[in-house]
Amino acid sequence: MVSTHAQRSDTTIIRYVGQLSGQYTSGGVNRTLLATTHSVTFLRGQHFGAPVSGSFTYGKQDQLLKEREFLFNATPYYRLSHFRAYGIGGYERSNLRGIDHRIQLGLGPGWAFYTDSLGREVSVSNLFIREATYFRDGSQRIVSRSSLRLRLVYSKGVLALNSTTFYQPNLAGFGDYRVNQLTTLALHFTTRFSITASYIYTHESRVLEGAPNDNTNLTVGVAFSTP
Repeated sequence: MVSTHAQRSDTTIIRYVGQLSGQYTSGGVNRTLLATTHSVTFLRGQHFGAPVSGSFTYGKQDQLLKEREFLFNATPYYRLSHFRAYGIGGYERSNLRGIDHRIQLGLGPGWAFYTDSLGREVSVSNLFIREATYFRDGSQRIVSRSSLRLRLVYSKGVLALNSTTFYQPNLAGFGDYRVNQLTTLALHFTTRFSITASYIYTHESRVLEGAPNDNTNLTVGVAFSTP
C-alpha cells in the first residue's frame, strides 16, 4: 500500500475492492443469501479522497423472495493532518424494510485518532444529513439527522479487519434513530485475493407496520483488491 505521507501533491491513485459472499441454510428455515460489495477509492495528492461504494443483497426464505437490498454511498473528504472534512451522498432501496428509495445528502467534520502508511486507522466523524425516504405503501418521511461514525481499520500479516458503525438519530427527536454496523474480517492468501467473513447489522426504530426493526446477515465469501 502506498504511504499517504509520501504521496506527491499531483499523484492520483485508484484502489478497488470487490467482494462476493453467500449463505445457505436448510432445516427449520430454508434460506439462500447472496451479497456483493464493490468499492472504488480515488486519492489525489495528500489531501483529497473520494471513496465510492455499492452493495447488493438478494435472499430467499422457503423459496420466497424476502431480501433485495441496494445501497450506494459516496463520501468525498479533505484531509489535513488528523482533521477531516466530509461530504456524503447516499441512495438505498430495501425490499425487507419496505423502502422504495431513500436519498441522503450531508456534510460534517471528522478526526483521525490514528493513521499509518499501511492504511490502519481509528477515526470518528459526525455529519449532518438531510434524508428523504419513500416507502412502498406510498408514505414518505423527510428528516434531518446527525450521523456519528466510528471507523476501525487494522491489519497484521495476512489478517485484515474493517469495521464501521453508524448511529443516526433524528434531530427532531432522538427516540427516532438508526444503527448500522458492518464488520469484515479478511484472510489474504495472495496480495489480491482473500477469504472474507462479513457481519452486517441494521436497526431502525421506526419502520412500516409488519416490517422488522432489526436485520442481521453473516456471510462468507471471497474478495479481490488492487494494491
